[in-house]
Amino acid sequence: VTKGYVGELDAGDRVPIVDPYWKAGLCPVNVHWHLGAEHLSVGEYDEHGSGPATDSHHRKMLAGDVRLGGQCHHYDSHDAKFTTEYDWKHCVGMKVGQTYEVHWPHSAAGACGTPNQYQTPFYDGVFCRDGIITLDPLNTYQKIGVQSQVYTIVNDEAYYYPDMMRGMIVDGDYGEDIAMYTGSTTGTSRDNEICSRYTPITWQVDRKCHLISASSFDKMCADMKAQRDDMSGDLHAHGS
Repeated sequence: VTKGYVGELDAGDRVPIVDPYWKAGLCPVNVHWHLGAEHLSVGEYDEHGSGPATDSHHRKMLAGDVRLGGQCHHYDSHDAKFTTEYDWKHCVGMKVGQTYEVHWPHSAAGACGTPNQYQTPFYDGVFCRDGIITLDPLNTYQKIGVQSQVYTIVNDEAYYYPDMMRGMIVDGDYGEDIAMYTGSTTGTSRDNEICSRYTPITWQVDRKCHLISASSFDKMCADMKAQRDDMSGDLHAHGS
């Protein structure tokens, strides 16, 4: 999603949603995040970023079986807000100073406006209602979209945001520079050769890396735990 990058895959007439998803009748049906960045935005989150564990040994220890993606360039080991531990109450296995890419899957077939709107796994929320998403004619890229925003977590209440669960933060430079494209869903079982069968869908990805307080994430996890559906499977970072 680096500014100016032109991909080699011709999506033809499968044009992404370029308006805010709510204007297209989509609602958020899940929130989850990945350890490090799955997307690449050179100079913002990439292979040259850093975090609390940047050498290979500590990366492996930190990630365990969860693959670490790209990292942001904000981390400063001499700045207390990147190194002071946070007493997590709701999120699982999170680390101050680390980079995380948050995804908000949206769907026109979600249980929008009901107690069942948010679901884990997210496919349950995306395909909650019948008769809206079709393969013939193909409309997945018009009815399914994901918002993506990358953060470095800090222990500093100056970066608190109270409602991360509902979607990408759009405030000032948060959510200002967005890459929009049609692609597939992601995960460690996908790569440059193997795509998801859930394709094409719209992606709207913030090109910038932002600071966010640990308490903002923990509030989001508390909100997730309050949903009717069991979202405990998404209270920790997934692989990138």
